[in-house]
Amino acid sequence: MDMHEVLEKTVTGLGYELVDVERSPRGRVLRVFIDKSEKPGGIDAEDCAQVSNQLSRVLLVENVDYDCLEVSSPGLDRLLRKESDFERFAGSEITLKLRLAVNGRRNFSGVLHGVCEGKLRLQIDSGELEFDLANVDKARLVPDFGRAKSSDRLV
Repeated sequence: MDMHEVLEKTVTGLGYELVDVERSPRGRVLRVFIDKSEKPGGIDAEDCAQVSNQLSRVLLVENVDYDCLEVSSPGLDRLLRKESDFERFAGSEITLKLRLAVNGRRNFSGVLHGVCEGKLRLQIDSGELEFDLANVDKARLVPDFGRAKSSDRLV
């Protein structure tokens, strides 16, 4: 079993979603980003500690060589990788970088309208565009600090 499979199986077995995995250039630092969509308030330090403890044991048994394991939430500007991510965050503002240019552009930002038949739909100032998911190099949520503040206020 390769390292990514071990991480995926362990993290999902604990009830979390494996969002992303990064290794430092020399592979000595292993960064694991987790999420739990149904948890209000998002991932906290206890979640990270629980996953870190379990992964430390599993990686030792699987003989994965690393010096430092970091487990964290994906952050407010989380990467969108899977089709389910694009569906979950429909209605959110995102930035998008394509592998191959469309109409001479590779970078776009706008409101995500979801995915239909392998095509990502994005509302930009000039209208709605569709992109093949296979052409998406990187997509990130744009943090909306105004919305977070207004929803936290007591009325």
